[in-house]
Order: sequence, then C-alpha cells, then structure tokens
Amino acid sequence: MPDHSALFRAAAGAAGAAALGLGYATLIERNAFALREVTMPVLDPGASTLRVLHLSDLHMMPNQRLKQNWLRELDRLEPDLVVNTGDNLSHPKAVPAVVQAMGGLLARPGLFVFGSNDYFAPVLKNPLRYFDRDHERVYGAPLPWGDLRAAFSERGWHDMTHVRREFEVAGVRIAAAGVDDPHLERDRYDTIAGQPNPLADLKLGLTHSPEPRVLDRFADDGYDLVLAGHTHGGQLCLPFVGALVTNCRIDRSRVKGPSRWGAHMRLHVSAGVGTSPFAPARFCCRPEATLLTLVPAPRNEALAAADRAAESAISPR
Repeated sequence: MPDHSALFRAAAGAAGAAALGLGYATLIERNAFALREVTMPVLDPGASTLRVLHLSDLHMMPNQRLKQNWLRELDRLEPDLVVNTGDNLSHPKAVPAVVQAMGGLLARPGLFVFGSNDYFAPVLKNPLRYFDRDHERVYGAPLPWGDLRAAFSERGWHDMTHVRREFEVAGVRIAAAGVDDPHLERDRYDTIAGQPNPLADLKLGLTHSPEPRVLDRFADDGYDLVLAGHTHGGQLCLPFVGALVTNCRIDRSRVKGPSRWGAHMRLHVSAGVGTSPFAPARFCCRPEATLLTLVPAPRNEALAAADRAAESAISPR
C-alpha cells in the first residue's frame, strides 16, 4: 500500500520550496541590482583606457523608486561614455522616470538605440513561447519612444539608429554605428554597411537584440566590439546550468557578459536592469549594469585587424 502521508508531505514540501523560490525571485533578486566590471582588450595599441557604462533593458515603470534611485547613483562611477541598448520603457508614462533616473549620466557623452519595449508596451505571454524562437510576435500599445528620443538627444546623447558617427571621448577616437531592433526585424544594416574608419581607436557597434545575422555583418565590416541587450541574461536561470532561453538566435553561452564573435570581434550582452511587469522575477540572474574598461588589444590581434582592414579596402564588395 502506498504511504499517502509521505506522498502528501513530499508534495507539500515541493510546493513550499516552489513558493519560497518564487518569493525570492520576485521580491528579492529582481531588486538586487548589481554593478558588473569587465575589462575588454579592444582598442588600438597606444590608445588611452576608456570606461564605458553599458545600460540596457530598464523596463521602467513610474513607481519603481528603488530601481530609479540605484540608476541615479551610477553617475558616481564617472564613466567616459554611456551606452544604452534599449528597452527603457514598460509604461506610457515612464519617460520622466527614465530621464530622472539617468540623472547626471545624461550630461556625459552617450549613445543609444531602441528596443521593442521602447516602441510597444509589454503584454502578457505564455512563458513557454520563449522556447520557440519562431513564435509569433505579439505587440502591445504604442509607447512614447519619440519623447524619450527627444529627451536623450536634447541632453546630448546620440541616437545611433542606422547612423554612423565618428567622435572623440577621453582621447579615444571612436567610429560607431547602430541598427534598429532586430527582434522586431527593424534592422537595416545596409544603411550603415562598410568598413569603419581604420584610424579610429575603437570601432563600436550597437544593437538591441544580438541576432547573429547582424553580428556577422558587424564582424565582416571589421568592428572591434558590439554592445547589445535584450536577453535579460536568461532571467530565470538554473544553478550549474545557466540560462534556459535567450529570446533570440544566439546560443545560451553568450546570453550575458563578454564573448568573442568570430575570430576577432568581441561582443558584450547586458543582462539588463529590469523585467517585464508581466514576468517580474529573476533567478540566478541579478539585474545589472556593466562598467566596461576598454584597453588596447594585444599587438598580434591589432596587426591581424589591420591586415583585414587592408584586404577589405582593396577587395571588391
């Protein structure tokens, strides 16, 4: 005869553990904001060190005071450059909250591209759909992305959506380019295609979703580093396993942090600061911003990059 009391205790224990895990994920970890610090050797030899603050996926709601206060404190890091890779909004009235949370960071040099949740509000979804990379997209109500773009631009940040720019920050010459959100299939890489200025100390690409088709184009054109977000680092991860999904076509090993893309380009994917209001939980994946310290690449890598640039310049496209 089965021991029904033992089965009941086991079921109750499992339910209790699940409830504790859910409580931790929704009440504690999703508000346990972390600053990651990463050093990446991507600059040309002889260039000065460059400190870049990478922000992504704020998914801001007007009443999220804890998140806003934490973001406001990041200005004390005194980064040379701020890069925002999109999904700032989760509510039609969140633009003032985002701008106020950015605080002094908006007075520093900055670049941005937008993601799907700058254009459209999040909607309730079946979480199992994330395991199907080809699931049908469902869009919410339009969000005031134009107001956010104006607020960022008025304070001096550059919108990199299908734009190439060259500028200097902290003595480092930067050639940057960006695309609109590949997750919404709004990317038009042909508008920025071509080799960046080989005299730049840093060739920098921006995209919200790190889709391989876009990363391949940046790599082929000779970019040193691409910054992206979108994945939330997997958001709900398992110990010793990591992310279960990426919500795009990159593999799970690249779901957050630095990695190589191809032989020479580096990629950094931010795990993001927020979550959708319909999935307000994180597990084994704290919300984060990243302070990237960019340093000169080893000389052999720099020489290989110069050779590739020369070949690209003389080869027919």
